[in-house]
Amino acid sequence: MEPWPWLTAALLLLLLLLQLSRAARFYAQISLYCALCFSVSILAAAVCLLRHGGRTVDNMSIISWFVRTFKYLFGLRFSVKGREELWKDRPCVIVSNHQSILDMMGLMEVLPPRCVQIAKRELLFTGPVGLIMYLGGVFFINRQRSSTAMSVMADVGQLMLRENLKVWIYPEGTRNDNGDLLPFKKGAFYLAVQAQVPVVPVVYSSFSSFYNSRTKLFTSGTIQVEVLDPIPTSGLTVDDVPALMDTCHRAMRTAFLRLSKPPQENGAPEPAAPPAPPAAQAAQ
Repeated sequence: MEPWPWLTAALLLLLLLLQLSRAARFYAQISLYCALCFSVSILAAAVCLLRHGGRTVDNMSIISWFVRTFKYLFGLRFSVKGREELWKDRPCVIVSNHQSILDMMGLMEVLPPRCVQIAKRELLFTGPVGLIMYLGGVFFINRQRSSTAMSVMADVGQLMLRENLKVWIYPEGTRNDNGDLLPFKKGAFYLAVQAQVPVVPVVYSSFSSFYNSRTKLFTSGTIQVEVLDPIPTSGLTVDDVPALMDTCHRAMRTAFLRLSKPPQENGAPEPAAPPAPPAAQAAQ
């Protein structure tokens, strides 16, 4: 018996399932995203090795070019305000909110030259994705060993001044899609004070209107991105880190709630902002 009728029927059934089931569409989109990450990582790694021969921050421009094409496949648009602040020729610590696996697209959309990321060590062992992160100059830290993590951060502080690098960190420390910001960890702010470089906050609006892993929603949408005014650290000491962290958290939270607010209709009053999370933070 010819297999083609069965294959055709299976394909039609799959297409029907994708049309009828939001969960099926969600997992199909996620599978496509993961497949793209792995396949593009292999291709980008080859280009990086041919172009620069190994690990260097200059590879990030190549990686960014590849990842920026993802948004066309998923129907995502980015509206960016204040991008020029990121492109100033100076070392700085960039901090942004962390929502989902889609954050990589947002990061690469606005990534400035000579910018590297801080990532958890486990990502180094994710096959082609870990390889391309390594080639792009990402610094990996072991979050289970605070002494090792602090040592890496100290090295990063010296390197960013010596090589005029920008360092991108997610101060929440983990993905968070609860509609607010989590308390920040201190590592990014210790780094900025140690190096006496400004902190540049970058805020992404909530993804909840087009992406929600709990309700299995993954569709097209627009992400609002706003680069806030830099927060100087000149003259600050370790004792000033909690106040610096609190100032940054308040500014980013205010911007996040504003950018994520749905349009008000018929003059309806705006809902009150939820109370800020507790001030307790853990050292990174």
